[in-house]
Amino acid sequence: MPEVSVVLPFYNAEDTLSAAMESISSQTLQNFECILVNNNATDRSLSIAEHYVAKDNRFRIIHEPRQGVTYATNTGSSYAKSPNVARMDADDIALPTKLEKQLDFLGQHPDYGAVGSLVKFGGDAHEAAGIKRFVDWNNSLVSYDDILANRFVESPIVNPTAMWRKSVEQEMGSFRHGDFPEDYELWLRWLQNGVKIAKIPEVLLIWNDPPGRLTRNDERYSFDAFYRIKAYYLSLWLKRHNALNPYVYIWGASRRIRKRAQMLQEHEIQIKGYIDINLRRKIGEKLIHYHDLPNPDEAFILVYMPHHDIKKKIKQHLNSNGFFEGFNCLFAA
Repeated sequence: MPEVSVVLPFYNAEDTLSAAMESISSQTLQNFECILVNNNATDRSLSIAEHYVAKDNRFRIIHEPRQGVTYATNTGSSYAKSPNVARMDADDIALPTKLEKQLDFLGQHPDYGAVGSLVKFGGDAHEAAGIKRFVDWNNSLVSYDDILANRFVESPIVNPTAMWRKSVEQEMGSFRHGDFPEDYELWLRWLQNGVKIAKIPEVLLIWNDPPGRLTRNDERYSFDAFYRIKAYYLSLWLKRHNALNPYVYIWGASRRIRKRAQMLQEHEIQIKGYIDINLRRKIGEKLIHYHDLPNPDEAFILVYMPHHDIKKKIKQHLNSNGFFEGFNCLFAA
């Protein structure tokens, strides 16, 4: 039995698939299987995969006619022979010790259900500055506590870094298909249900950013899609942990922030008011200056400001006024 089943979906990846497969073949952990999932490729990807399978019997091809990475990944995982499943993308590069170190982590930590790693950004840091900032932030989250505390900011795990126990997937459910980012939804759902996730504190994947990557072009990975699925799981957390539920204050009052925060109202969360630096905004709702915060015993504040540098100052200000993360405030952007 293979120690790890690597699931690698592909669709029109003729320029990158060979390098991705080679990076798996070159792993220091050699007892693996790699399930290549052809998701209706129309370029040379399938023939490239077939050529590789012919020379390395640890690789095999299956076909998923339903279009979409969610279907392809779930089908691949259903064929996995190992109790441990690792995710891989057709345009990324796994560094040689990835499988070995992640499998060793799961072996030493039986209470953990999944493990990721840090990534090296393989795109242009100037042209894709936003993604580079996301990578830097994501790489700062290593422990389970950090991942859990920051899961409502952005997706805390880079999907192709992940390895998980198949038993967890069977119990908690696999990727869901919908109008949302399937990986973020899965991490939110698993964390919501008590699955412990951490990262190997070193770079084990080169995360590339080709022009055709789904996160660039598919509406399921838009900012609004992220905030919609976030609102649902955040509402579940608030109902369990906010002593003043369903009432919250929102830090930030721009039109964009209000639109995103108001998604919470679809899940029975009520916004008592907005906190901002600019009281001249005409928003038609209660607006208070950040120097006039409500009593910490009488308010729960959700910070929707997306700028990392500003958030550090907000956190300091909240703490000095009796607001602490997870107790009476939370960062949601």
